[in-house]
Amino acid sequence: MLGSARPQLRKSVLGAGALTLVSVLTLAGCGSRAGDESSSASSAESCVDTEGSTIKVGSLNSLSGTMAISEVTVRDAIALAVEEINADGGVLGKQIDLIGEDGASEPAVFAEKAEKLISSDCVAAVFGGWTSSSRKAMLPVFENNNSLLYYPVQYEGLESSPNIFYTGATTNQQIVPALDYLKEQGITSLYLVGSDYVFPQTANRIIKAYAEANGIEILGEDYTPLGSTDFSTIVNKVRTAGADAVFNTLNGDSNVAFFREYRNVGLTPQEMPVVSVSIAEEEVGGIGVENIEGQLTAWNYYQTIDTPVNNTFVQAYKDKYGQDKPTSDPMEAAYVSVYLWRNTVEAADSFDVAAIQDAAGGVTFEAPEGLVTIDGDNNHITKTARIGEIRGDGLIYTIWESPGPIEPDPYLESYDWAEGLSG
Repeated sequence: MLGSARPQLRKSVLGAGALTLVSVLTLAGCGSRAGDESSSASSAESCVDTEGSTIKVGSLNSLSGTMAISEVTVRDAIALAVEEINADGGVLGKQIDLIGEDGASEPAVFAEKAEKLISSDCVAAVFGGWTSSSRKAMLPVFENNNSLLYYPVQYEGLESSPNIFYTGATTNQQIVPALDYLKEQGITSLYLVGSDYVFPQTANRIIKAYAEANGIEILGEDYTPLGSTDFSTIVNKVRTAGADAVFNTLNGDSNVAFFREYRNVGLTPQEMPVVSVSIAEEEVGGIGVENIEGQLTAWNYYQTIDTPVNNTFVQAYKDKYGQDKPTSDPMEAAYVSVYLWRNTVEAADSFDVAAIQDAAGGVTFEAPEGLVTIDGDNNHITKTARIGEIRGDGLIYTIWESPGPIEPDPYLESYDWAEGLSG
């Protein structure tokens, strides 16, 4: 079922129900593709300075608030990539000047800081964002200013934009392979638990469509606000439902409270495994390995991938930030995004947005996760899907992976059961 399609770039606000930003985001239109620009975007004047010996780029991550547990390391990985590229001669002979901002775990702050980076700091590109609500808040800012965002985190799909490059997984590269894996393991019922915002709500709509087509029963579905710490009611509902497994789309430090309560009531990975799509190596320490050992994750990268490229990346990260600091999927995707921007700029021989959009299709990078390639039709990249198991050393080990990189299919056009999901 790991098929692909190449829809033209278009945008969807499907699943944004709980957000007050929805009215702003409905500005997104349909039918554009990489290199195409609306009249408003093409008329936006850039203040990027390409005359000097440096070129400015921005990093925009939550360094405070509930998402800081996940996003600080993403910022660190971006800085590492910039440092390495500068040591290697920079981009088109220019050194990269990295300007960092704190999105503070608030979508409106992400939009405000994105505008500052583009209009006041005059950056050539921005790397960052985590939650889908932060991305959707920034999307019209980048389109209206005709600037570029490199978004590094897995997400719910059903979106594309000529001004965003998506270097994390879309649905057919993470959630669908995870569901395929569970089905192969004989799972016939699921309980869905998620944070109350775009990604979990839309992801669970997709999961329910898959479940209906594949004979899997959904025994419950619960959402809680980002940052919630009381999971006694939800975990008791999960326990009494008796599902074969839990599909977890909680984000941020809510996972700490959820897994501690999960263990407190006696639920185990053997009895009712939890598959998480937003818990990586750095979150394991915060949750406590004793609370999450044996549970499953679905990602495209783990620190334990044993290849020369990844071993070099892991050592470089540890040398810079500490030998006790793990690497993880979102930070690896952020690291990769800086290199993909560098490679695309060099392929275009220009920092111009239209030139980068035109040159992006087919640009590759030998990443720690494996070879990745930009799909110029939707600005996503190829990704290898991996199911991992969290073990006692706090690391995640691959127990299944796709035969090779999966072509991005953000609108799930390859799947009959997904018909109608993208509106």
